[in-house]
Amino acid sequence: MTASRDSAAPARISDELRRWAIGRALPLWSSLGFDAKRGGFQERLNPDGSPDLTAPRRLLVQARQTYVYAHAAALGWYPDAGRLALDGAAFLLEKYRSADGGYVFSLAPDNSVADARRDTYGHSFVLLALGWVAKISGDAQIRARLDDLLAFFDERLTARDGSLLEGLPASQPRRQNPHMHAFEAMLALQETLSHAQALPRAAIFAAILTDKFLDPQTQTIGEYFNDDWVAQGSLIEPGHHAEWAWLLRKYDRLRGAAAGPLPTMLLQTARRWCDPQNGFLIDEADRNGAVLRPSRRIWPQAELAKAWTAEAELGVADADQNAAAILCALATHYLDRPCPGGWTDRFDQSGRALTAQMPATAFYHVFSAIAEANRLWPTNTP
Repeated sequence: MTASRDSAAPARISDELRRWAIGRALPLWSSLGFDAKRGGFQERLNPDGSPDLTAPRRLLVQARQTYVYAHAAALGWYPDAGRLALDGAAFLLEKYRSADGGYVFSLAPDNSVADARRDTYGHSFVLLALGWVAKISGDAQIRARLDDLLAFFDERLTARDGSLLEGLPASQPRRQNPHMHAFEAMLALQETLSHAQALPRAAIFAAILTDKFLDPQTQTIGEYFNDDWVAQGSLIEPGHHAEWAWLLRKYDRLRGAAAGPLPTMLLQTARRWCDPQNGFLIDEADRNGAVLRPSRRIWPQAELAKAWTAEAELGVADADQNAAAILCALATHYLDRPCPGGWTDRFDQSGRALTAQMPATAFYHVFSAIAEANRLWPTNTP
């Protein structure tokens, strides 16, 4: 993707996407995307915008959507965002709580437990959501539940070497992904609450990245491992390299450290698997260079935009134009399809949509990319 040499492009697309979030996406997912009868957020929407009422609703969705509305409330972008965030948090904390600690994986359409597993990946997003809800509400009970969850991580979800188990019950393969999102949650707790444990815990996950997940020879991050942290296969996800790059830049910023070289390397690794015809990141590759899944989901493109935004904040040459280009392509190809305020989740290599329904989980990626762009290129327009 060739970025335009228009110095106003980053601010222009940033403002355009902010307007889209405020005027279309936040209203859609707070009305049709929220279940006023059963409580909580919908798992996904049909192509016409109606909710899929038959789908089990995952903890992950409730946490991610609660985060989105809490962050929108903190930014003052949407008048009803604070209420939605508080309602989402209340539903999550009540309905998903397990009698044995933590939160269950999913609920059935009647709000009974569909899957009682306690999934570490999902719990990381609960931390993210509760940090933002605590910020906008100042609610001491929310803060107490957050600290209880940190203790649950320590007591039930952490292995002897300090890494995270997959959940309860423990399972294999072990994955890097729960660690990346636990790292993200710690950065959010620092950003929202200046939580005393946030940066020390974040340091643990940053070290695990370099000690266990990163292959220096290929400069790639593995996805799957056994209990001895031996990589299981050579599959990598380019989008996760961009995501780690953004998170590491944020880590340096929050702790007042000089910008390190690792994010640059990870962003360059991700770019090895940009489709040369359209600039989008493919879904899966082999660390030795082969393309394993040439389809392109929406979330890697949002993470690539965040990675370039972080580089632009450091003044890296052409990073602002690269950020603007991928944000513009995201808006052009993915958003408002198949309905206003929605998105297409995945395309094949030729640009044909592979999904019709709109998963709620994508909003977290898209919204955070928009929020990051507006942090760097703010606008005073209403």
